[in-house]
Amino acid sequence: MDLKGKNVLVLGGWGLVGASICRRLFPEQPRQIIVASLLKEEAEEACRIFSKEAPHIEFTPEWGDIFVRSEYKELHREIILCDAVKRRRLMLDCVEKLSEEILTVSTLYKLVENHQPHLIIDCVNSATGLAYQDTFTGSARVLNELDAARQQDKLTDSLQAEIERLLSCLSIPQLVRHIEILKATLSRFKVQSYFKIGTTGTGGMGLNIPYTHSEERPSRVLMAKSAMGGAQSLLLMLLGRTPGDTAIGEIKPAAAIAWKKIGYGPITKHGKQIELVDCAPDKAVVLEEVFESHMPDQGVRTNETLKSVYIDTGENGIFSYGEFYALSSIGQMEFVTPEEIADYTLMEVKGSSSGRNVIHALDASVLGPTYRAGAMRDGALQVMRDLQEKHQTESVAFELLGPPRLSKLLYEVHLLQKVSGSLSAVLKSSPKELSRAVELFIKKERNLRSQILSIGIPILLPDGKSLLRGPEVKIPAAKVHDQFEIKPELIDDWADAGWVDLREKNFAAWQERLRELKAEIDSIPDDETSSAHHWHHAYWGEDHSILDPGKVVAWIFVRKEGESGGMRIKR
Repeated sequence: MDLKGKNVLVLGGWGLVGASICRRLFPEQPRQIIVASLLKEEAEEACRIFSKEAPHIEFTPEWGDIFVRSEYKELHREIILCDAVKRRRLMLDCVEKLSEEILTVSTLYKLVENHQPHLIIDCVNSATGLAYQDTFTGSARVLNELDAARQQDKLTDSLQAEIERLLSCLSIPQLVRHIEILKATLSRFKVQSYFKIGTTGTGGMGLNIPYTHSEERPSRVLMAKSAMGGAQSLLLMLLGRTPGDTAIGEIKPAAAIAWKKIGYGPITKHGKQIELVDCAPDKAVVLEEVFESHMPDQGVRTNETLKSVYIDTGENGIFSYGEFYALSSIGQMEFVTPEEIADYTLMEVKGSSSGRNVIHALDASVLGPTYRAGAMRDGALQVMRDLQEKHQTESVAFELLGPPRLSKLLYEVHLLQKVSGSLSAVLKSSPKELSRAVELFIKKERNLRSQILSIGIPILLPDGKSLLRGPEVKIPAAKVHDQFEIKPELIDDWADAGWVDLREKNFAAWQERLRELKAEIDSIPDDETSSAHHWHHAYWGEDHSILDPGKVVAWIFVRKEGESGGMRIKR
């Protein structure tokens, strides 16, 4: 596509990737770049900067949430959800059948209608924006309200049933739980290989598929099926990137699968034979004011069932001659036989490459870490170190990345560095001495103490009962409940999950980690200069003198899989 003189819409154009893409477009000489971002000031700032860099291009700012109607585009999602009228409209915009009204008032539609771009580049992290609305917490809140209403006899049985039915039908939580169970099961029983036969949901066709199992085209239910198929593939790819002994694979047929049997006999639907009914011309229904979808007494039952020639395609049901002829024709779904799927699957399971393993394809085609980024990393870290020195500050954790345990560990290493100075010094002290020293340091250093508390990380004092905290804390998470019964075992759990813990037993745990780290470093010969070791002597410094929080916590996440995190195994 020749972009010279064209209009380009960049969704998320203020962001890191979006801005880079905008700049890459400059030499192509488009006439106009529409820079869309969530906030007005973001879009306008980007356009001001870009206009100076490429004055020959017209830059137009646009802003707002592209997932809501245009009148709500500048409203925070929580404001919409707290307004009964707006909340209901938002819900209906999502769940009602797509109408001309819903379409034409959407922010995305208005954006494209207003600018008529020749090219749209979407840099919005849609998955994050949609998934982080947190179905799980929302469901827990609904259940909480259900329990309260039930206790006050303010809830009808039918409403309760429908709400619980809806919560039971949410697909993402079910898929996530399935993968959680699968991961634990594969690991516990040391399964060597897990291979999935997946689906595109459309028989390999696009959203113009004419076979939708409903009156809609495209069917929202069918699109949800495809979304689940894609989501499962990505989760399986990530499962395959999780350290373990199980090989993960998937073959995803992109055609109809046929066939199991060809025959003549009763035609069934949902396990029941289709009953033949008749309606004589003199019994025709007159179309007047109201159309009734269900008229139980209409028509005459013949006491016979529909029988015909069919082809049985297994899970996808049985088709007539005409249906199978149409969907298997060139340019339609066409089809693949189950034996071919089985052959490809066995090839993969036995170690040969079929060229059809979707997980391998995803692994090979996703953009991973690059040499350029690695080469630039030291420079970025040095700039940050220089700025810390210039401004006489220490950048430890903001609790924007999470989980809270990450911030807790980073600050605890930072505190050990402050009171001891080196790994060796930490190991020479007793847990009691470390606990006392850190407590005195925390009491003296108001600025550091304030930083920790201000990001929602409390500080548990050595007595295990006194807690320094701000107005809000990250742990325990108060998404559903605001109050929690205090028990000794819960204090241990909370401290482990996201409290800076000044108790002796926590410093004993730190010494155990650091002893293991020192043993690993000491196991490397002093004259070892090969590429065999990533964490070599030079990496940690002389006498391991600098307990760098980032280095130590990264080592914990990689080496202490069962305790804190995990290691990346694919690049």
